[in-house]
Amino acid sequence: MQRKNAPESVGKVAIVGRPNVGKSALFNRLAGRNIAIVHDQPGITRDRLAAPCVRGPRPFTVWDTGGIGGAGEVELRTQVRGAADAAMRESDVILFVVDAQDGLTPIDQELARILRKSKTPVVLVINKIDHPKHEDLESDFAQLNFASSVPLSAAHGRGISGLLEIIDSLLPTSDAASDQPSTESRPLALAVVGRPNAGKSSLINSILRDARTIVSELPGTTRDAVDILYERDGEQFLLIDTAGIRARSKHSSSVEVFSVMRAERTIRRADLCVLVIDLTSGVTGQDKKIAGLIQKAEKPCLVVLNKWDLVKPKRAAKAEMERIASETREHLFFLDYAPVLIASALTGENVEQLFRLIADVRRAARVRLGTGVLNRLLRAAFEENPPPTIGTRRLKLFYAAQARGDEERTIEALKFILFVNQPKLLSETYGRYLEGRIRVAEPYPGLPVLLNCRARAEKM
Repeated sequence: MQRKNAPESVGKVAIVGRPNVGKSALFNRLAGRNIAIVHDQPGITRDRLAAPCVRGPRPFTVWDTGGIGGAGEVELRTQVRGAADAAMRESDVILFVVDAQDGLTPIDQELARILRKSKTPVVLVINKIDHPKHEDLESDFAQLNFASSVPLSAAHGRGISGLLEIIDSLLPTSDAASDQPSTESRPLALAVVGRPNAGKSSLINSILRDARTIVSELPGTTRDAVDILYERDGEQFLLIDTAGIRARSKHSSSVEVFSVMRAERTIRRADLCVLVIDLTSGVTGQDKKIAGLIQKAEKPCLVVLNKWDLVKPKRAAKAEMERIASETREHLFFLDYAPVLIASALTGENVEQLFRLIADVRRAARVRLGTGVLNRLLRAAFEENPPPTIGTRRLKLFYAAQARGDEERTIEALKFILFVNQPKLLSETYGRYLEGRIRVAEPYPGLPVLLNCRARAEKM
């Protein structure tokens, strides 16, 4: 069955405002799903989050931004303001969110002054009008003097339809939106995962050559999974910057727990995972746990050893890179199919090679072993090293075939169906042996090889 293409966005809408006014709740309401973390702690959203909104008359892309003027970590405030400014520059409509329960604040007034200078249309969104008795609170914001305003409750959905009508009236016409890039094919989703401060956001910034995600030495800066569309040589990619995954005993807050859960879900929805490891620390126990999450999710994977600029020797750099890559494969033996790239997100060294490796994985995903070749290969493997006896029985192979892939995904784990006498007789060790023999015939870099045993009665 042919997959229907997603509706094409006709414009971009940025959500801005001071911390804790309900921007993320509004973002989730417009996106139709919980993407941004909603929490009563100020400063939760620091990066720009993007998602399509298809609830209105015409589809558009909505941006959530970090809270402006918050009292969070001082070193991040300038970057958050910069991220919000960039979103405003790039958008067709700005939603300026204020909190009706708090009333008009000095930060609201200052931000209103800045927004009035923008040529982009601004809609004043008076949030937290959760009940008809709150409607009188709207008058507090009349002095801001914006042409368009709408009272609503993002948490309860009140007033959203009115907001969508106003947004649609301000979006570009179809002719103006015709220059938007085509969305005929689904972009390849790349989840960038790793421990806090391994350099995930820096790697994405190096790819984009744009400070789009917030980079800070403070661990835990990225708290949401940030989706970034990226086009390269005519191909569409979705770069997903995730929260750093740390040991649960070290979680500093419930927000961080939610971030880790979100990162784990991101691994499951990605086409390919890029595991970023800090070279200055080496492969840690937590890196192995994250690699284990990727393995458990049966996801294709690449490993990027970041911060090469900090450990690069003056001489024999190539030999050192080979030694480090070999040592990494030993530590991550259960992900030995994952290519290892040594790079520096800070200087950009070898970052370009990441997409060469992705192309290699994509090509390998299209390779199918012929049924005849596969059966001869596996029968030879059984003869050279027979499976162990379990109880009084031994695994017997009758027939094998490679399963067809999911047309929705361009890269995915490879599945081989083995028709055997009794599926439970395939031990984990012998399964890895058979996987190794398959990879001798076809290496399948970056791709998990999964063996699915099915029972078939022996012929008498």
